Order: sequence, then structure tokens, then C-alpha cells
Amino acid sequence: MKVAVTGGQGFIGSQLIRTLLTSGHRVLNLDKGTYAAHPANLLDVEEHPDYTRLLVDICDAPRLRQALHTFQPDAVINCAAETHVDRSLKSAISFIENNVIGLQTVLDVCRDLGIGPIVHLSTDEVMGETPEGERFDESAALNPSSPYAGSKAAAESMIRAAVRTYDVDVRIVRSANNYGPRQYPEKLIPLMILRALEYKSLPLYGDGLQIRDWLHVEDNARAILTVLERGEKSGIYCVGSRTERTNAQIVEHILATLQRPRELIEYVHDRPGHDRRYALDPAKIEALGWSPRISFEVGLRDTILWYQRHRSWLEAVRLGAFQEFHAEWNDDASP
Repeated sequence: MKVAVTGGQGFIGSQLIRTLLTSGHRVLNLDKGTYAAHPANLLDVEEHPDYTRLLVDICDAPRLRQALHTFQPDAVINCAAETHVDRSLKSAISFIENNVIGLQTVLDVCRDLGIGPIVHLSTDEVMGETPEGERFDESAALNPSSPYAGSKAAAESMIRAAVRTYDVDVRIVRSANNYGPRQYPEKLIPLMILRALEYKSLPLYGDGLQIRDWLHVEDNARAILTVLERGEKSGIYCVGSRTERTNAQIVEHILATLQRPRELIEYVHDRPGHDRRYALDPAKIEALGWSPRISFEVGLRDTILWYQRHRSWLEAVRLGAFQEFHAEWNDDASP
């Protein structure tokens, strides 16, 4: 199958491209090269005969149309997005541009060219806070709490409108919190690893007891591929591992693994609208034969080791917007 991946230079997109190539698919990577799209993320597949990359902004309809018309993909997977909640609290405009207008541009161009299915990568955050004792499935209402989540919920609404109006095949994957190698160090796990390696304070919002369901990026990439190959037309799939941990537990585990003192933890003022808990019921995608293969303990250990062994990668990404952004947030912003 010929698959075009938008946002393929980012954390999830780059892992997805590796998974697609390993599975025998031809891949076109369309990425506009944002701050989180590090060129080193795909150096290992740069010479692969079934891999091509182009610098394309999904909001640029003529450029996107030209690229897709030339490649003639059988499917498009939309991973392109602004994803960091803290950035959306500071300024939501780029989130609307990329996550809503960009998504709509992908829908319009693919419909005009007769390309489908489209698989759209969404987030568990569109459904908002999960009450204690419950797990959200695909029937949960959209109830976003942050500008980031609002932009992703708006994108899902536009997808539903397109499905209803034009009978197109657009499948939605609502993923839990991803972690793993090559994640841009503004998110919880890579940021805390980086700071612990340098004996810097590890800032935790509020009491640090916010709960998330953690999913290794390799397992998420396999889930996206499963939805592409075996998912139902215009289906929605929640992808989680049933592995819930508090932010404080994550940070304590990182400190213990790196043999750093617990006194490095610094509790800071909580961010606005911070959801207390996310939890998903992945039964629907499990019925397609998918299940997570990487346990959280093994995955987190290997992720910590990867960042330890790839300090040059960390130094490279720190030279850009990452350093500037956290300076603006007075160096005490937790992910």
C-alpha cells in the first residue's frame, strides 16, 4: 500500500513511518518542519527505497494537492498537529491553524482527489476528565478542557461533518499519552529525564497526582496501522494500555532509575483547566487483534536509557524553540 503521512518528522509520525516501512508499505512523509519535527528522527530510514519526504504544510492546499496527486497514495494518515497543552494556553492560534484548518485542508484535498481512507490521529483529551472508576470508550461525548483539546475536538467535529455530508472514509484514533524515544522534551517524561540528568529541579503541577494512561509510541504506531488495515469505515478507536500512573509516580521512577535525589522534585502552581484523570477502554481496537506489547516498566526503562545514550540528540533540540519557550515560562513550567 502507498501511504502518505502528514507530520511524519515528529515523535509519533516518525515511529509510524518506521512501522509502515517494516510492514512493507511505501511511504511519503509530508512535514513542514516545525520546532518539534527534528530531522534526526528519521535518519535511519533516509535511504530506504520505499521512503520519500517532502517539505509540505498541510494548510497549503495547492502544495498538498500537488504532492498527493504526484504520489497517488492509497491512504493518508494525518499526524500533523500542535500538541503541547502549555503552548496552547499561551497562544491558541497556531493550534486552530494546524489542528483545525490543516485537518480541513487534508479532508478537502483528499476528497477532491478521491483518496481514502484517511486515518486521523486524535487524543483522549477531546473527551475531557474521566471520572474515578470509569473508562471512556468511543461513545463518550466531546468535552475538551484546554485550547489544545478544543482544537482536536473541533477537528473531530469537522470529520464527522465530512463523513455525514460526503460519505468519505475518515477513521479516528484517540490515543492515550504516548512516550518513548525521540519525544520532544517539552512533554512530561522526556523533560523530567533531561532535567534529572542535569540535576535540575523537576517541576510538578499542583500535587502531582494527575493520572494518565501511558502508551508506548511503538504500540500506538501498531494501533494506527491496525486501524488503517482492518478498521471499519469511518470508525473511531480508543487506544490505551490500561496503564495508569500519576505524574508524581512517573517522576519518582525516573529519579530512582537515574539515582537522583527525590529532593529535586519541585511542586509548582497548577495550570488552568488541568484534567485530573484520563482513562480509556480499548476493547474495540483489541477486537481487531491489537494489544500493547511493551509493558510500562520496560518501556520507561528503555526510554530513560535512550535519552541517556543520545545526549547529542537532546543538545540539538535544546538549541531551538525548546530553550526559548521554557525561558519564557521562567523555567518552572511542568508539562
